[in-house]
Amino acid sequence: MTMEQILDTVRSFDGVLELAPAEGGEFPEIAWGDHFFYYAPDGQVPQREQPYATIITKDYPDDTACDLDRPGRWRLNVHVGTEAFTDLIGERPREEGAPRDFTATDTVLPHPLYRLQGWIAIVNPGERTEAQALGLLCAAHDDAVRRAERRAARPGS
Repeated sequence: MTMEQILDTVRSFDGVLELAPAEGGEFPEIAWGDHFFYYAPDGQVPQREQPYATIITKDYPDDTACDLDRPGRWRLNVHVGTEAFTDLIGERPREEGAPRDFTATDTVLPHPLYRLQGWIAIVNPGERTEAQALGLLCAAHDDAVRRAERRAARPGS
C-alpha cells in the first residue's frame, strides 16, 4: 500500500480537511511533507481538536523510535481510542507496554509517543495491514464526525 493510496482514500471522506504543510507555507519546516486529517466540513481547522489521523514522513526531535529518516519510510498514525487500542495491541493504552520494535514495518504498533491517548502507528503499511489500516481510518473519521455532532448539539455551541 502506498502513501498515495491512503491519501486518496482519506481525501474521499465526507468533510475531511487535510493539512499538508509544504515549503513556503505558514507551517514550520519540520512539518513539510506530512499530512494531518480533521473532520471539518466548513473547511476550517477545528479549535481545540486534534487530527484523527496523520502521516509522518520523517523523525521529529522527540519522535525517533520508528527511524523515519531512512529513505522510503513513513508512518500512518490513527487515533483509535481505548477499546480499539486494547483489541489491536492486547494492552490498555495506559498500561506499561511490552517492549516493541518501533522500526518494524507493516505492523500495527502502539504510537511511540501518543499511546496513552489511544493512538496506533503503522510504519509503511503493506499487504498485512492494508485492509486493517483503511478500516481504522474510516472508524477514526466516523468517530470525529460523531464528536463534532455532539459538540454542535450542545447548548451555546
